[in-house]
Amino acid sequence: MLALKVEKLNKKYEKFHLEDISFKLEKGYIMGFIGSNGAGKTTTLKSILNMVHIDSGEISILGKNFIENEIILKQDIGYIFGGVDFYMKSKVKNVTNVIKRFYTNWNEDIYTYYLKRFKLDPDKKISELSEGMKVKYSLAIALSHNAKLFILDEPTSGLDPVARDNILDVFQELVEDGERSILFSTHITSDLEKCADYITYINNGKIVASKTKDDFIDSYRIVNGSLDQLDNIKRDLISYKINSFGFTGLIKTDRFSETDGVRVKAPSLEDIMIYYAKKEDDDE
Repeated sequence: MLALKVEKLNKKYEKFHLEDISFKLEKGYIMGFIGSNGAGKTTTLKSILNMVHIDSGEISILGKNFIENEIILKQDIGYIFGGVDFYMKSKVKNVTNVIKRFYTNWNEDIYTYYLKRFKLDPDKKISELSEGMKVKYSLAIALSHNAKLFILDEPTSGLDPVARDNILDVFQELVEDGERSILFSTHITSDLEKCADYITYINNGKIVASKTKDDFIDSYRIVNGSLDQLDNIKRDLISYKINSFGFTGLIKTDRFSETDGVRVKAPSLEDIMIYYAKKEDDDE
C-alpha cells in the first residue's frame, strides 16, 4: 500500500502556480522534498493536508481519498510546520494536555520517552524554549499518537548539528518496521544524504523529478573544463559558472558525452539545487 499519492495537484495564485504536482511515497520509506525558497514546498505540503484548498487534483493517504476521509486520516498523520508559536505563556505540559485530547491513539508513554530523549522540561513555558527546542517539542507531539505518515516542513531547521543528527536517527528508527513513512522538506541537503530513500525536487511550482535518492543524483553530472570546451557543451548544460580555470556546470547524465573532453564527477544534492536556481536567475 502507498502511504501517500499525489496526482495532478494544481493551485493557482496571482503570481505563483503549483502545476500538475504528482508523486508517491511507499510505506516504510523516507522522502526528502527539496527546492529553493518559494519553489512551492510548503504550499504543496499544506495542500496535501487541506490547509490550502487546491483547484484540482487528488490526494490519497493510506489508500483513501484524503478530502473524503480527512478527519479520520488526520489521526494517522503527524505533521510539523515550524515550531510552536501559540500559548506562549503556558507550560509545555499544559499545552500538551490540550493537544492530546484531539487524538484517539495518544500514547503517554511514547510522549514521555521523547520528552526525555529531546531533553524537554514539561514545566517550562513555551516562550522559554529556544527555536530548536520548539521544533523538538512539535516533533514529540507528532510522534506520540501512533501516526503512520509524517509530513514535516523543515523539521531540522534551527537545530545544531548534534541535535539534527539525533532527529535523523529518530526518523530512521520510525520507518524500520515498514509501516511508517516520512515526507519532509528541508534546505539542509546533507540531512537528506544521510537518511532519505527518495527525493522529490520541486522548482518554480513544478516537479523536476521524483525518484530514489541514488537514481536522482545519478541522473546528473558536474562537468569542468576550459572556456573553449564550454562552447561545445554550453547548449546541453542546465546552467554553468565561469571561474579562473574555465567553467563548472551541471548537465543531465543522458546529455553528457565523453567526447566533449571535460572533467566529470557526481554532484551533491546541493549542487543540483544551486545550478537549477542559477538557471532560474539566468532566465529572468
